[in-house]
Formats: sequence, structure tokens, C-alpha cells
Amino acid sequence: MQSLYSIEQTQSDNLVKEEKFLLFSIDQMYELFLINLQLLVEIRKHAADLLDISKKKYLPTSEEKNPNTKFINNEILLLLEKNILLKEEMDKKRLNCWELDGEYVAILWKEIRESDQYKSYMSTKFSAFREDKDFIIEIFKEIIAPNEKLYDYIEDKKLTWVDDLPLVNTSIIKMLRKLKESHTENMSLPKLYKDVEDKKFAIDIFKKTTLNGVEFTKEIDGRTPNWDQDRIAELDKAIIKMAICEFVKFPSIPVKVTINEYLEIAKEYSTPKSSIFINGILDKISKEYKENGKLNKVGRGLM
Repeated sequence: MQSLYSIEQTQSDNLVKEEKFLLFSIDQMYELFLINLQLLVEIRKHAADLLDISKKKYLPTSEEKNPNTKFINNEILLLLEKNILLKEEMDKKRLNCWELDGEYVAILWKEIRESDQYKSYMSTKFSAFREDKDFIIEIFKEIIAPNEKLYDYIEDKKLTWVDDLPLVNTSIIKMLRKLKESHTENMSLPKLYKDVEDKKFAIDIFKKTTLNGVEFTKEIDGRTPNWDQDRIAELDKAIIKMAICEFVKFPSIPVKVTINEYLEIAKEYSTPKSSIFINGILDKISKEYKENGKLNKVGRGLM
């Protein structure tokens, strides 16, 4: 979607170059996933370092001598810190941003420590795996993901990251929710692509939508006769064209799945009213295509 929007804005006709940028952007998205996961590890390390410093004070208080170590012993954080795959990926891609910009780790730790969620969690000294997991998910959702300073940092760091942030954060939450106590020794990381077909689909939907863009634009124009075309957001056009492409060029994808997926994308990335507008257009197009025999769907339940 972003690549199609970019092509429209720049009027580029270099499909090879744009495809390379698409794959590069997807790789960058995975890097954002890794550094946001590593951020949890760095926050734990920062908290542990501060505890060590407190213990070494010349005249430590009794609380500093015997601190509550529940946060730094959180099983989810320890799982991430011990994860060999995460470390290998961070090293391979040389993702050392938290070493260079550690002040953001400190900012987030301060917000976590001052939060009601943290105070409630630390009201006891021991916890089970489920409580540890629920706590990390909650602070990630409520404190880390929406943090404005972190958002500004990510926006400044790499051009494509801000648009990818909602998807990346959602993926991290999904990953954390799936963790079980049995994963203690072999926690895996999600892959960038599920398989070869997954990567091929990304390339195919981009190429086929681009190459048939003029035809798909006519389809949109023909069903919005009372609309000034300048009033239709370019992002909405890109979303609708991708959906039309799936209707006619991807026979194995059910129509309902296509419509639902692109409505979710519209809700996340476009204007508040876009999903209603897009739903109306796609519903009209899919019904007309079905009547005219243009929906070349194969398999059960694909209409």
C-alpha cells in the first residue's frame, strides 16, 4: 500500500526500483520489530543496574539493601534476554540503537516505575508466569507503545518506521500472548515471511496492482460518478485498487477476506470515514463482478 501510494505521488515508472524499495521497507519493518522487542530487554537491564548502584551506596537504606527484585526477575523479560535468536539478529543487523540512545530506555523505565500498573505488580515480591506475562503486555500496550518521545525518536530514526509502528507493536503483543511456561528454553521469534509464498504474494500484489493500475482506476471512477476524483484520498485509491486486484488476479483468496482485510487497513491508516466509503465501493464492485462472471475464484466458500 505504501509503495503504491509512493509510486502515485512520484509518478515513477521504474517498477524494478520500486520493487526493491518495497522489499527493503519490509526488511526495515522487521528491524523495528526486533529493536522494540530488545527495548524490553534493555529496560530490564537498566532497572537491574540501578538496583546494583543503590546497593553499593555508602549508607544504603534497608530497602536498598534488600530490594524487591520482582521486575528484574520477570520471567518474560528474562526469556527475551536469554533468547539466542534475538541476540543473533540484533548483532547480525548491527541494531545497537539502545546502546547509542540509552536515554530513551531511562525515560521509559521512569514512566513504568511511576505507573499504577508497576505499583500494583510490585506490591508483592513473587509472581507466577501468567502474572509476569500479563504485566509485560499491559505496560507495553499502555506505556511503551503510545510513548510520544519514543514515537518521535522512531520517526527521526528511519523514514518508513512510523507507518509500520502499529503493525509491529501489534505483532509484539501477539507474540507475547502466545508465550507459555513451556517456552522457557526454546522461545522462537516470528519470521519476517511465513514461507516463500508469503514473500511472493507481497511482490505479486504490488506488481499486478501497479501494472493494472489504469484499468482499476477506471473501475473506481465508474462507480463514483458523483464524486470529484480529487476528493477521493490517494491512499483510499491505493487500498481499493489492491482489493480489486485480489478480486480478479488472486483466485484462491475469498472476497469476504479481501474486503475485511482492506477495511482494517483503511481504519488503521486512512481517514475516519474512509472505511465506510471503501466498504461501499468494494461491496458494489464485488457484486457486479460476481454477476458478470469476473470473479475467478476457485475452491469452496470463496465467493
